[in-house]
Amino acid sequence: MSRKMADEADKKSPAREFFIQGLTSKGRQFRPSDWAERLCGVMSCFRPEGSGGPNAHLQYSPYVRPTVLGGVKSVVVSEALREVEPLAYHFVMNFAKDNDLQIVDACPLPEERLKS
Repeated sequence: MSRKMADEADKKSPAREFFIQGLTSKGRQFRPSDWAERLCGVMSCFRPEGSGGPNAHLQYSPYVRPTVLGGVKSVVVSEALREVEPLAYHFVMNFAKDNDLQIVDACPLPEERLKS
């Protein structure tokens, strides 16, 4: 990354993220058990320009990635996806809505807030 690009990245506000949890609004675990990996696999082609490479097809997108929160399979979604590809962002949101999944805003860690 060039110095100019690094300076521009520092000026941007931190990326907002949210979690789609594998729990329905009634607290039931969502099935199939690999739903998060499947959703992230479908979204893997959406990535920052120039971040591809020969093995890009084997990696999750930095905008939509699987995780586990408190023992619950979840997906971390960056709102930057909306800027990159609005239709992909709406697809992810509609997936959560259509399957009655809980969406939780991510909050910055205390150390990150102190740096600002």
